[in-house]
Amino acid sequence: MQEKYIDETKQGEAYAIAEKPTNSKKLFLESYGCQMNFSDSEIVASILNEQGYNTTLDVNEADLILLNTCSIREKAEQTVRMRLAQFKNLKKEKPSITVGVLGCMAERLKTKFLEEEQLVDLVVGPDAYRDLPNLLKETEDGRDAINVILSKEETYADINPVRLGGNGVTSFVTITRGCDNMCTFCVVPFTRGRERSRDPHSILEECKNLAENGYKEITLLGQNVDSYLWFGGGPKKDFLKASEMQQLTAVNFAQLLGMVALAVPNLRIRFSTSNPHDMSEDVFHTIAKHDNICNYVHLPVQSGSDRILQLMNRQHTREQYLHLIKRAKEIIPDVSFSQDMMVGFCTETEEDHQETLSLMREVEFDYGYMFSYSERPGTPAHKKMEDDIPALEKQRRLAEVIALQGELSRKRMEGYSGKVHQVLIEGISKKNKNQWKGRISQNAVCVFDMLEGQKLGDFVDVFVHGNTQGTLLGETV
Repeated sequence: MQEKYIDETKQGEAYAIAEKPTNSKKLFLESYGCQMNFSDSEIVASILNEQGYNTTLDVNEADLILLNTCSIREKAEQTVRMRLAQFKNLKKEKPSITVGVLGCMAERLKTKFLEEEQLVDLVVGPDAYRDLPNLLKETEDGRDAINVILSKEETYADINPVRLGGNGVTSFVTITRGCDNMCTFCVVPFTRGRERSRDPHSILEECKNLAENGYKEITLLGQNVDSYLWFGGGPKKDFLKASEMQQLTAVNFAQLLGMVALAVPNLRIRFSTSNPHDMSEDVFHTIAKHDNICNYVHLPVQSGSDRILQLMNRQHTREQYLHLIKRAKEIIPDVSFSQDMMVGFCTETEEDHQETLSLMREVEFDYGYMFSYSERPGTPAHKKMEDDIPALEKQRRLAEVIALQGELSRKRMEGYSGKVHQVLIEGISKKNKNQWKGRISQNAVCVFDMLEGQKLGDFVDVFVHGNTQGTLLGETV
C-alpha cells in the first residue's frame, strides 16, 4: 500500500454525529491508522444509523463498541489489542455490550480474536460492512459473528457517508479500494483485497454534495489513487463537451481529477496516496491546469536503493522516481512532495541506507512518514526473507532519516516565508486559542492571529513572516 498515515501510534479517534430522534441504541466507534479507515468508519456509521444506532463519545453508555483497525504496522496492532483488553473488562461489568473489530486486523486475526483470545463478539472485514445488520442479529442470539470475505466489486458507491465529527470544512472521498501492487512488506492486498475503482458519476455527486453542504476541501482517497481506471462510459454532465462524452469510454485518474476540478470549482482538491509506478505526467499537467487542485503530492518511495526497491517489489527504480520529481517540478514549479520511508528492510546495508539519505537530499521533501521495517505475517517478505537488521541498527538509521527530514522540512518552510499564501481556515491553533490554523496549497500548516469577521472555512490571504521546522507563522493581508 502506501496510504498516508494520520498517526499510527495514537489511540483511535471516537466521533459523534447528529442524533436521529427515532434511534434508541448507542454506537461507540474508534478508528485507527490510515485515512481510508477513517473514511470507512463514516460508511459504517451511515449503515448503522439506519439500523437504530446513534453514535456516542461515552463508551460507558454504548450498546455497541466497534474498533476500525489497522494492520500495517506491528505497533498499531499492539495499540488496538490493549484497547480491546479494556473493553473486555468493561464487558464483564456490562455483559449486554457487543464488541466488534472492523478493518484490516479483522481480516488478518479473525480466529485469534473470536476463538483463541475471545476478545470480541463480532469480526467484520473492510468489504463486508453492508452485512453488519445481519451479523448484529447473530450476536443478539448469543453467537459470534464473522464476515471477512473480500470482494472484487464492492466500492460502497451508493452509500452516503455520515460525516463523523471533523471540522465541517475538509472531508475524504474514496475513489478506489484495495491494491494490486503486492509490495513484499505490505499486508494491504491480503486485508483489503484486489483493486477496484468507483464509478465517476457517484464520485462527482458526492463531491458536489459536500460543496453544497459548506465543505471547502476534499481529498480523493485510495490505497493507490493513480491506478484509478473505470470502464463503461463517463457521466453525462454539462461540464463535459458532447465530443468529450462520446470519446469517454474509460476514465483514468488524471481525467477524473480534472472532472472533479470542473464539477466543484469552489472546492480545493487534494489526493492520496500515489504510487510512483502508476503516477503519470498527465496528473501533473492536470494539477497545473486547475487552480483548485493543490500543488502537493504525497509520493511514497520507501528506499533510495535500487537493490532494496527490487526486494520490496516496488516496481520503480531510483532513477524513475527522481525523473518523476524532476518532471513535476518543471510542470508545477511550486509543487511540494512528502514521502513514506522505510529503514532496516531485509538485508539493507549501510550503503543502501546512505542512498536513501542522498535521495532525500536530492528531492528535498517537505515532510515525511518514516518508520523501521517490522515483519507482517503472511507477506512475501515474512515468508521468504529474514528480518536480519538488528533493532538498534534500525533505530540508528531511522533517527538519521528523521533528523535529515527535519533539516529539509525547515529549509522548505523557510522557502515559503516572505510570501503571501492562500490559507483555508481549518480550526483553532492548539497552542494559542487566539490564532487560526490552516494549510497552504503545498500542505504546510500555517498559524496566524484571528481577525474580526474571519470564520472556520474561510480562504484567507496570509503573509508568512516566519516559520518553525514544521509550521508557518503569518498574518492576514
